[in-house]
Amino acid sequence: MAKLVGILTAGGDSPGLNAAIRGVGKAAIGIYGMELIGFRDGFRGLVQDRTVRLSLPQLSGILTVGGTILGTSRDKPHKMLVGNKRVDMTSAIVETYQRHQLTALVCLGGGGTQKNAFRLVEQGLNIITLPKTIDNDVAMTDITFGFDTALGIATEAIDRLHSTAHSHHRIIVVEVMGHNAGWLALGAGLAGGADVILIPEIPYDVEGIAAAIRTRSRAGSRFSIVAVSEGAMSKELAAEREQAETSLAKAKGKEKREARQKLTAIEQKLRTRTMDLSRELETLTELESRVTILGHLQRGGTPSAGDRILATRLGTACAGLIDRGVFGVMVAARGNGAEPIPLEDVVGKRKTVPLNHPWITTARQVGVCLGDDGEGSP
Repeated sequence: MAKLVGILTAGGDSPGLNAAIRGVGKAAIGIYGMELIGFRDGFRGLVQDRTVRLSLPQLSGILTVGGTILGTSRDKPHKMLVGNKRVDMTSAIVETYQRHQLTALVCLGGGGTQKNAFRLVEQGLNIITLPKTIDNDVAMTDITFGFDTALGIATEAIDRLHSTAHSHHRIIVVEVMGHNAGWLALGAGLAGGADVILIPEIPYDVEGIAAAIRTRSRAGSRFSIVAVSEGAMSKELAAEREQAETSLAKAKGKEKREARQKLTAIEQKLRTRTMDLSRELETLTELESRVTILGHLQRGGTPSAGDRILATRLGTACAGLIDRGVFGVMVAARGNGAEPIPLEDVVGKRKTVPLNHPWITTARQVGVCLGDDGEGSP
C-alpha cells in the first residue's frame, strides 16, 4: 500500500499556505508515490475526522490562491472548546491518526502550531511542521512563508499614506501587525520611508518621538509617518507590565488573584495604545494626527513570488523527509535550502528582532526615530 500522509493548516491564515500544500502534495504523490489527505479547519478537523482527498487535480491551480483550501482554526488539541468547556481532545486525534493508518501528519502553522504539533509528537505520532506566519517570529528558521507578502502589502500602504500625510500636514500613525515581534513594522517602515518606527523590542518614549517630529517640522517637513507594531508599547507601560508579570509569578492565593486582575487591566490599556499614542503626539506637536490600522488586510490576497517559492521549496523538502522517515521536526528555511530542526528546539521560543540587527542599524543611519533616542532626520 502507498504511504498515506495527512496535512492540515492551523492558526491564522497566511499567504503561501496553498503553495505549501501543493508543494508537499505534488512531490509526495508525483515523486514518492504517496497519497495525501487534508484535514479541514486545523486540529478541529483532525478531532472530528473531516477529510478531503488531495490528488493532483485538487492541487492544480492553487499556487497563486491566498488563504487555505483546507480552512483553518486556532483550536488547541489539549484545550478544545466543546460546548462551554475546554476539553483535552488529544486522544481523539490519536484515534483519527491510527484509523487512517497515516505514515505522517504535516502541520502548517506558526508558533502555536509548533507547540500543538510537539504535543502530538509526545504521543508517538509521526509529525512534521512547516513554519507559516506573517509575523516572521517562528524560531530556528531564517524566514516564514507569509511574511514577504505581508511586508509588501504593509509597505504599499505606507507608500499610499505618504501623499495624504504630506497634503494635509499630518502625522499618520500606521499600525502594522506582527504580534510581539517587530519584523513586519520594521521592514515595512524601512521600505516605505517611515520617519518613526516603533517595535516591541524597543519600548518608546513619547516625548522623544514628539521631539523628532517637531525637528522635522522646523526643517520644513510638516508631516510624519509613524509605523508602529501592534505589540509596541511605551517605556512606562512596558515597565508596568513587566512588574505585573513578575508579581503574578511570585504571588500566591489572594495576592495571585489581585496580580492577575492588575495584569488584565494593563492588557486593556494595550488594546488602545496606538490611539493613545496618536492623541499624545497631536497634543505634543500641535499637528493633526490620524490612525490607520491595517489589520487583516495584511493577511489576504495573492502570495508574492518570494512566498510561493519559499512555501514550495519547504513543501517539497517535507515530502523528501517523510520518504526518509525523518519525523518530529520542523522544516526550516536555511539559506536557499531547507533543514529539519527538532521540534523540541523550536517550541517555547520566539524569534524577535535583535537590537543589533542590520535593519535596526540601517534605520538609525538614515535618521529614523526608533522611539528610544528621539532622533530623526528632517
